[in-house]
Amino acid sequence: MTLLENPLLGAPDPAPARLFNAGGQSPFLIVGDHAGNAIPQQLGTLGLLEADRMRHIAWDIGVYDLGKALAQALDAPFLFQHYSRLVIDCNRDPYHPDASPAVSDGIVIPGNAELTPDRIAARVAAIHAPYHSRIAAELARRAAAAQPTIFLALHSFTPTLDGTSRPWEIGILHDGGDTRFAEALLAELIARPDITVGDNEPYQMDATDYSVPRHAYAAGMPYAEIEIRQDLLAEAGGVAAWSLTLCLACKAALQRIAATGAGS
Repeated sequence: MTLLENPLLGAPDPAPARLFNAGGQSPFLIVGDHAGNAIPQQLGTLGLLEADRMRHIAWDIGVYDLGKALAQALDAPFLFQHYSRLVIDCNRDPYHPDASPAVSDGIVIPGNAELTPDRIAARVAAIHAPYHSRIAAELARRAAAAQPTIFLALHSFTPTLDGTSRPWEIGILHDGGDTRFAEALLAELIARPDITVGDNEPYQMDATDYSVPRHAYAAGMPYAEIEIRQDLLAEAGGVAAWSLTLCLACKAALQRIAATGAGS
């Protein structure tokens, strides 16, 4: 039976990508590569307990709620995908071993053991490719409407990994391409003495990242990859507070860039 005759996603499964606040008029486009922890019905539970499917290994905890709140605050669209990063990681090259890991933070993923090329291709075709095609289409639509875009990739990170505590509350990741906005946003956050900010911490943007390099680098598009510690997003109050912090910082970063340009 071919993949077309036996698609990975069936009627009960959510669409791979959704757009919230589609009519947002600000220059920001927010994306959530790991906003959900859904697993296609055909794959069962990947052999995982429910507790593990709710852990950071499966998704970026808090990003769905934060993305929606920030989208409203900035008047920006939030484009996100529902499926667990353990099914297919949409911020990785889809054929990299880390894209459908057999082990994550010490947890064995039985449903990812000895994946065949056909099974990996089915996940790519059902989730990874449609999600990135949706991002590309939204960017093309904005370009055709002469609407400037700043690409914000929203992520969250676990407070402790491999037994090591991570003190940062927020990190701004940047590397190639047009880093002006990322650097301006970083400067705005560092200026806040009440926030512990990481510059390419707790992760450094590198060759393992996929979304920002694919969509922002080649287009010369300003961007920032934002990481917020997950315990700070565990309750609605924390989501609201960080949405406000990021909204104000993003707007101030725009002003900082404009002032720098005017003075050059």
